[in-house]
Amino acid sequence: MNKQFDQHNAISNASAISNIKARRFSVPFVTMTMLLALAGCSNGQDDTHDNVNQTATEADTAGEVLRIGTEGAYAPFNYTNADGTLGGFDIDIANAICDDMQMTCEIIAQDWDGIIPGLKAGKYDAIVAAMSVTPEREQQVSFTEPYFSNTLVFLAKKDSSFDPSNSNDINTNSIAAQRSTISSQWLEETYPDANMKLYDTLSNAFLDLGSNRVDAMVSDKLPALEWLGSTPGSHYALKGEEIDINDNFAIAVRPGDELQVKMNQALANIKADGTYDELNQKYFGVPETSATEATETATAADSVE
Repeated sequence: MNKQFDQHNAISNASAISNIKARRFSVPFVTMTMLLALAGCSNGQDDTHDNVNQTATEADTAGEVLRIGTEGAYAPFNYTNADGTLGGFDIDIANAICDDMQMTCEIIAQDWDGIIPGLKAGKYDAIVAAMSVTPEREQQVSFTEPYFSNTLVFLAKKDSSFDPSNSNDINTNSIAAQRSTISSQWLEETYPDANMKLYDTLSNAFLDLGSNRVDAMVSDKLPALEWLGSTPGSHYALKGEEIDINDNFAIAVRPGDELQVKMNQALANIKADGTYDELNQKYFGVPETSATEATETATAADSVE
């Protein structure tokens, strides 16, 4: 899912959480020398994460915990199961990376508005949550290499004459989108006169679309295709061409964190050994490069009916 950075992402209207300052000690020189010598032999770790600017030295030791933040409300990338567990492409990618790094994944659900502030505060070590790489976010976090490329689509009732290529249709119909995402940012910038209805979660936007409280919706392509396959989405279809805005999902870490390098290597490894392709097939059914075929299938089904 591609999500735009704003104040809730701490992103578009970023108000970054201030870094917690490292504690300072005042001890005689000899005592300090002894402390430094002991520290060099110690294998302990600071679980309080008081210094959010520290690099991820924890990742140096196999078997340690890597804490991953995700949203848990952006299927098929991340979602919350009925039993409260987390699932989705992002979750499996995170676990595969942890396996490659010989670390234990602890995956934590976090509302989208607070997901970057949570990273900066040390609540978790990285974000794997279908997060789009944007210049605004790059001022707050560091990104790995992309692990997914995304396009946007419009949805409306199958029998609707809504045509997103006609700006008048955009401006005269109510359009749903998730707040502070790439979808809503693109809509706001491209169609400033659009009648936008913004929602805190994608599921709430789909709910209002399926309940006829909005006329159309703009969304990341794969969550849209997933919803179209559900019972509420069965009377809806993609409208117009998919929109390529060069949107890439990547993993976010704190600036300067050596996890960026380690996770880049792990991503390269799971792509090289076939793990990534298996997960892509599991969730999307076709290679990522063949995503256009899924759109054509949905359009063909629409024309038949």
